[in-house]
Amino acid sequence: MLPAFALDPVYSDFLGKAIRGYDPVAYFTQSKPVKGDSDFTYRWNDAKWYFSSAENRDAFAKNPEKFAPQYGGYCAWAVSKGYTAKIDPNAWSIENGKLYLNYSKSVQATWEEDIPGNIASANKHWPTLLSQ
Repeated sequence: MLPAFALDPVYSDFLGKAIRGYDPVAYFTQSKPVKGDSDFTYRWNDAKWYFSSAENRDAFAKNPEKFAPQYGGYCAWAVSKGYTAKIDPNAWSIENGKLYLNYSKSVQATWEEDIPGNIASANKHWPTLLSQ
């Protein structure tokens, strides 16, 4: 059991809705953010994920790690700096088959200045952030 102050493994709102209710699979299949539908949900990693179709929900259920955003859906740039921040579902990128979300489009532009370096830094910080 995690201590009460531990970071939630997935960025979600107070209702437990992951990535603000956007469909994580749609970023890969439609190359854009798509709002999920309450008719198509799936619980994974202590959060409720929303999807725009049953097909997307089922694809996620078969392989959540393939579609879930990196760093639990927290702002990837913030994680690279050693802290967490909420996200804007419209500030996103896919790099090497992985989804990265950011706080805003301006933060995303900063993230994109050194994607490999930022990923390396975020990968280093993420386990520590989870255990705090």
